[in-house]
Amino acid sequence: MSVIVDLAIFPIGKGEGVSAEVARAVRVIRESGLTHHTHAMGTLIEGDLEDVMDVVRRCFIEMTGTGDRVYMTMKADYRKGPVGRLDDKVRSLESKLT
Repeated sequence: MSVIVDLAIFPIGKGEGVSAEVARAVRVIRESGLTHHTHAMGTLIEGDLEDVMDVVRRCFIEMTGTGDRVYMTMKADYRKGPVGRLDDKVRSLESKLT
């Protein structure tokens, strides 16, 4: 089973720049060993549902340590079958653009 989650999470009330706080969540994701791609508006994470949701939970806990309010959005795409879709989806799209 494979789930891809697009996670955006940051503290509110810290001013305009929150990259230092967001880096704490990205570090949690990187240390998880799951396939991921950070982009301008969040991070895509792929793996088994339980593993991905555990990383999301740990990111949330990490953000609660930075202030009194946390904003988080999460989109998820679940599909039966093995992991590896994160890169395959992009390759499939790119092949249709050439």
